[in-house]
Amino acid sequence: MSLNPLDTEQLAYQTLTKQLIQTQSRKSLVIGIPKEGSEDEKRVSLTPSGVGILVANGHSIILEKEAGKDAGFQDHEYAEAGAELVDTRKEVFEKSKIISKVAPPTDQEMEWITADQVLISAVHLGSIKKDKIKKLIDSGATSLGYEYIRDEQGDFPLVRMMHEITGSMAVQIAAHYLENNSSGAGLMLGGISGVPPATVVILGAGITGEYAARTALGYGAQVFVLDDNLSQLRRLENALDRRIITAAANISYLASAIQAADVVIGAAMKEGERSPVWVSEEMVSAMKPGSVIVDTVIDQGGCIATSDLTTHSNPVFSRHGVVHYCVPNIPSNVARTATQALSNVITPTLLSIGDAGGIREAIWQYPTLRNGTYIYRKHLTKKSLSELFRIPYREVEGLLAIEINN
Repeated sequence: MSLNPLDTEQLAYQTLTKQLIQTQSRKSLVIGIPKEGSEDEKRVSLTPSGVGILVANGHSIILEKEAGKDAGFQDHEYAEAGAELVDTRKEVFEKSKIISKVAPPTDQEMEWITADQVLISAVHLGSIKKDKIKKLIDSGATSLGYEYIRDEQGDFPLVRMMHEITGSMAVQIAAHYLENNSSGAGLMLGGISGVPPATVVILGAGITGEYAARTALGYGAQVFVLDDNLSQLRRLENALDRRIITAAANISYLASAIQAADVVIGAAMKEGERSPVWVSEEMVSAMKPGSVIVDTVIDQGGCIATSDLTTHSNPVFSRHGVVHYCVPNIPSNVARTATQALSNVITPTLLSIGDAGGIREAIWQYPTLRNGTYIYRKHLTKKSLSELFRIPYREVEGLLAIEINN
């Protein structure tokens, strides 16, 4: 077979298959990949190469037709990799023991989830409702959330990759909405000779903030980064060779930075929790007319008081003369890149469940999966969700210990 040297999907498939083909799965899994129910969600959790690796290790993949179409992956590619294609989303849920998807389950999908299933998806802490959490608990299914999957080094691999994409995309989006045709102030981020660049203020020095800063610097913008964690600011200053200006995220610095900003990128967050609100409506009202806010943490509640959830089909609104972009799934607009990033983490995650002999054994054996579990045996297992929704919780380690002792 001839191979285009630039075809990274084929290269990844061949290389990873050679690496993982010898994996001895103790249990064959039946994994379902539904097409996402939202028109704004174009990603899918596995690429054809990921499917090929799982099939090569003895697992079965049930995939809804056209699940990968919006991400640029065709049905015949999945079929050639070994997936079984079915006509409806309901069939995927009925035939599968593990459901791997991107967005949280829809109300309709909630009706199809059963006690013997495992759900792996995003949680979307900023928009998830208490009744949906309670329904998931009552279903008896084991639920793992992208926002909670943390490796032994303390990193959140799925969140990190989506944040890298989000940070870079946020600056591209802001540059577009600064244009006159988008109701912006008519500014270029980088300026030109004799004309100063735009000022970009980034709230949060985490991964999203870092990649936003890198991209904004690439455009030639003047970049300010604020955070309440001085260690994070110090790290980012060193990583970017002190080409940014940093400040503590206190009321005084926030107010002056926001007032001077042409663009504000909201990236203040705490992993696994709702994002803190750093910018008040009063601060927004003092911003320049035609300036732009991109609140990248709106899926965790947003870090700017004037932010309201928007969609890819209707992405912006104006408040106090400021353009607000508050789409929760920014990486979906680069669905192929985002899907490849997701698949790179989801594929070995699924392999580890098979290698361990099932979900209970995998949660016990692998801290990454234990960290990622937020519902187990009809119990909520995350303290942050318990405090948010006032639902009792149990530590997953305790629930596992009871099962093993019995």
